[in-house]
This record gives sequence, C-alpha cells and structure tokens, in this order.
Amino acid sequence: MPEWRMSGAYFKSCNCEPGCPCDFMSPPTYHECEGVLGMKVDEGEFDGASLAGVKWAVAYHWPGPLHEGNGTVKPYFDEAMSQEQIDALGQILTGQAGGAWFEVVSTIVSEVKEPAVVPIDFEVSGKTGTIKIGDGIENQFGPILNPITGDEESVQIHIPGGLEYSEGEGAAEVLRSQTMRSSDEIAFDYSGRHTSLVEHQTFGSHR
Repeated sequence: MPEWRMSGAYFKSCNCEPGCPCDFMSPPTYHECEGVLGMKVDEGEFDGASLAGVKWAVAYHWPGPLHEGNGTVKPYFDEAMSQEQIDALGQILTGQAGGAWFEVVSTIVSEVKEPAVVPIDFEVSGKTGTIKIGDGIENQFGPILNPITGDEESVQIHIPGGLEYSEGEGAAEVLRSQTMRSSDEIAFDYSGRHTSLVEHQTFGSHR
C-alpha cells in the first residue's frame, strides 16, 4: 500500500439544509444526496511524488441515505496536474491507496464516471469560497446569516475520531451555499443549502 498525505482546504457542498444530517447519522434532508466536494492541496506527497498545488473535485449523487449505497460519482482534476498526480489522485479517491474515509466511501459507490481534466478555480478566504470546475460546475458559499440582524453566525461541528473531517477534534465550519449548480453528467441546481469547510484538512494513508 502506498504512503501518502495531503493537506489543504477541503469543502463539501450538498443539497441538504445547513447542518448536514449525514454528520449525525441521519437520512438526507430531501432523501437524495447530491452535490460537489473538493480540495486544494497546499502540501502533500504520494510515494515520494509531490502533490503540492493539486486541485481536485468530485460531483456525487446518491438516490437515498448514503449507507444504502448505489452512489454515482464523477472526479475532476485540474488541468495543471501532471499525469503522475492524476494517477495518484485516482488511486486515492477510489480507496485503492488506503485512507479510511476514501475506503469507506468506495464501498457505497456503484458507478464512477469517466474523470474530467478541466480548469479548477478554487478560491477560499475565511468563511467564503468560490469554486468553478470547468464550464459546468459552480459553487459559492459563505457564512450563515442571522435572519433578523443579518449578522454572521459562527457554526461548527466537531466529530472527534471521525473519518471525514480533519484530525484532532474533527472540526468543520458549517456554511451555506448561495449557489451550487452543475450542468455536467451529474446535474443539479440549488441555493441556500449546506456546505462544510475545513480550512486545514489532512487526509492520508495514516488515518
């Protein structure tokens, strides 16, 4: 099994209401689960090959609660990535390279669509972000606002020992997507839905 590690900003946007029920072992808000997630890697390596600067994303759809399986996913790799980096991320995302989160997700996916190599624009600053994946996917997210005062609210979830969010306390910021749309193979169009953001996420073969 290869040794690998990657650290950077990680987001997951889905069609659930903010406070994703999956984090609480509950069914998705609207039964189906779909959206987009991704990462901008600041530093990392895969068997000695650098992953620094890599940007990747995955569009996904489950027809019901994730634990029931039958998921469909489509990976996206930034056009600036080398073939070596694409091959490494292909192994990671499909669970072939270890890493408990990716191994578990691979068991509930039935179809992996042909990966796309496209420009990925990944801009995150504080609690706001704009993600553009080729010409087909756009996701903009920001803080949850108080409906009366308009003030920004700080909402976090902590899952110590959890598989998805980063090490230690397993903390992620709970945000709201102003826009989450895709006109690609896995298509959707939502606003006002859930986003999880981990500014300093670490995945690896060690966890």
